[in-house]
Amino acid sequence: MATQTLGLPPEFLEYYRSIACRESSILAELRRETGANPMAMMQIAPEQGQFMAFLVKLIGAKKTLEVGVFTGYSSLAVALALPEDGRVIACDVSEEYTTIARRYWEKAGVSGKIDLRVAPAVETLDNLLATGHGETFDFAFIDADKSNYDRYYEQSLELVRSGGVIAIDNVFWGGKVADAGTTDNRTKIIRSLNEKIHADKRVDISVVPIGDGLTLARKL
Repeated sequence: MATQTLGLPPEFLEYYRSIACRESSILAELRRETGANPMAMMQIAPEQGQFMAFLVKLIGAKKTLEVGVFTGYSSLAVALALPEDGRVIACDVSEEYTTIARRYWEKAGVSGKIDLRVAPAVETLDNLLATGHGETFDFAFIDADKSNYDRYYEQSLELVRSGGVIAIDNVFWGGKVADAGTTDNRTKIIRSLNEKIHADKRVDISVVPIGDGLTLARKL
């Protein structure tokens, strides 16, 4: 839940983005429109969108998964980075927010790459597993309701191929995970998942201090 990388002072953030971000006009337009939404804090930072686009190109991804769409910034960034035959299966429950996403996907010319499933993501991922999509995805991005984060991680591990990457957003949770005195349910869920992934021998990991913290788990 951070529209910019945590901990960077405003004057340095401006410089950082001036040398790091090559945000396209369509992504910038979507970010501005979403910024006027009361739930704007749910949108990822532009530097994170660019990082994920770089990552999917780096691993040669063609088939990707997104758990949590909101207004579509992350899915748009990934779709723009994919080859013409690339595909994003995007999961969300909100018709309201994904209507904005669809509009921008269409405007950017990538709507044909994105298969939006408006349903509870747990059900969508179970259906993908049941219909033969296990170990076929190159990349998965998890940024949805925290109550199901552990389950999304386990389902994504089954769906991603060996060598594929799972990216989990909000692992810093605004710094709350480092405060032992913070014991609300969502903080405890993220803290527990962080500890689990750190010890998980099924993956290689790197926790990147971008946005609100992004864990990368490469399936062995």
